[in-house]
Amino acid sequence: MQGRATFGYRLGWNAAILVSMAVLGAGGVSRHPQAAHALEASEIAALGQSIDRVSSPIERPCCTDAAQRSVASASAQAEPAGEKQPSAPAKAESASDKPTPEHKEVQGVWRPLFNGKDLQGWTPKIRGFPLGENYGNTFRVENGVLKVVYEPDKYPKFDNRFGHLFYREKFSHYRLRVEYRFVGQQCAGGPGWAFRNSGIMLHCQDPKTMTVEQSFPVSIEVQLLGGGGTGQRPTANLCTPGTHVVMDGKLFTPHCTNSRSKTYHGDQWVTVEVEVHGAGAIRHYVNGELVLEYEKPQLDDRDPDAKRLLAAGADRLLREGYIALQSESHPIEFRKVEMMLLKE
Repeated sequence: MQGRATFGYRLGWNAAILVSMAVLGAGGVSRHPQAAHALEASEIAALGQSIDRVSSPIERPCCTDAAQRSVASASAQAEPAGEKQPSAPAKAESASDKPTPEHKEVQGVWRPLFNGKDLQGWTPKIRGFPLGENYGNTFRVENGVLKVVYEPDKYPKFDNRFGHLFYREKFSHYRLRVEYRFVGQQCAGGPGWAFRNSGIMLHCQDPKTMTVEQSFPVSIEVQLLGGGGTGQRPTANLCTPGTHVVMDGKLFTPHCTNSRSKTYHGDQWVTVEVEVHGAGAIRHYVNGELVLEYEKPQLDDRDPDAKRLLAAGADRLLREGYIALQSESHPIEFRKVEMMLLKE
């Protein structure tokens, strides 16, 4: 009680000083001229009553609800160190914020081309059938995996029905990452060289320009091979349907050449990544290791399908094109197909 009386006494004394200042202010100069005036007697009396109430020893809250909210707000703004602070506005990028050379990969963003649910964005082209007809449901999605399957009732024999599943967009400068594995037995009647054989086709011609009986699109093929249990059989090799490349500074015309990769036997998953720089360098990686590189992919003017493209006005150098996954008589599964665009 003594504290409350002292508190009231001090408030009363301070209020009295304020009244005196207000009365004297009638003749003074205010920083707000519109507020300067002499207090009327009734106003002074009312103010005095307020002072009496404040000076009374009756227990009262020290401040109004509004003032309490103001104090609480001020306290919240002055949070102790270590507690969550309001988000700061975004700042302009400085030189120190830019990626360092050893982290250039973060400049791009990996995006899935295969959504894990269906074939949205992909179009099949199987030899002997028009574009868009997925004969025998050869390309399908099951349990989140893109599969190439040969049902016996639809494929009693393979009969050279080579197929390709094209993505809807063309690409030029990019990194493509694919996780694959071979499974099961080769379809009856498949070529011997196609045992555990498939491919990722790069810089493909527009599938609309393929003939119905065309086996392979004009493209650069990253050949995928699986081991047969013994011996050496590298993967991520190079094959060139309707094309040539430059390797070690010279035009390279053989149809296929091996990479330096290890052999992957059985049904294990393998990650192949391809770095493509338009008509410039192309590099193959297997499980993170560089296994093959070349440059200047170009049309082969001796190939009938490439000749048609050249006659239609296509450039000899391949700067861009579609990508496709191959069906070549041995069942294969793809669980990831991802793309990262690169700066030109």
